[in-house]
Amino acid sequence: MRDFRDERGWKKYHRPKDLAISLTLETAEFLDHFKWKTDSEMRAYLKSAKGKEVAEELSDVLHNVLLIAEEFEIDLEREFEAKMKKNEKKYPIK
Repeated sequence: MRDFRDERGWKKYHRPKDLAISLTLETAEFLDHFKWKTDSEMRAYLKSAKGKEVAEELSDVLHNVLLIAEEFEIDLEREFEAKMKKNEKKYPIK
């Protein structure tokens, strides 16, 4: 991922603010596929050729999350596990 960016000279565009903006824009592109669709319509949509576009948009979201984590030296695996443990305490099974 880093090599892909650096080989194209894109690092200069990947400042924290710009990465956050990009994450928001990519998330909006992902969300746009869901607009005005019921759950059943969305399931059918995902099984159609458009499903590939949804997967690509979600991949773009993940790419931006990973770039931000790298920029801020965040160990996402560790932080995710810690957050899930925190959520288990906050929302115990009743």
